[in-house]
Amino acid sequence: MQRADSPRGEWRNVVFFLTALLVVAADQLSKIWVRKAWTNYNLDIGESLFELGFFRIIHAAPNTGAAFGLFQGHLFALTIVSLVGVVAILVYALLIDRRFPLLHSTLSKITLGLVLGGTVGNLIDRLNPSLDGVTDFISVGDWWPAFNIADPAITVGVILFACSLLSSARAKEADLSA
Repeated sequence: MQRADSPRGEWRNVVFFLTALLVVAADQLSKIWVRKAWTNYNLDIGESLFELGFFRIIHAAPNTGAAFGLFQGHLFALTIVSLVGVVAILVYALLIDRRFPLLHSTLSKITLGLVLGGTVGNLIDRLNPSLDGVTDFISVGDWWPAFNIADPAITVGVILFACSLLSSARAKEADLSA
């Protein structure tokens, strides 16, 4: 088992923070770009900036809720939950995971970096007083709510973390039964 303060353990923390930073940067830069494009092209809510089949970049109304349009109008509560989530991820990724070698892997650091980056990206929008909510602009048909880069980062991060956790648990179970 690697010690948490070994070079490999430190590298995992670098990967964690780089992943989060890349997600926040991509999310925020894309939101800045799309808000500027909405203004430059004088797009009304619902109008498309770009279309390619069912994929569109649209001017969506600010999202005052969470993923999939849930909890609309609860911006303050979602801001508090996001802040708590950021603190919990940081505490887990930097302190607690050292006690659980199954979860102290590069994959778990990447997945937590995705979740942290996505959460921080949307939190920045929620904390920005000039915005009325989170900026969503990616549309994949009328059957799916608009989203931004932070949303799939969170979703993919959670799914991969759960798969990593299940895989590690199965490997540990196989080692114990052997």
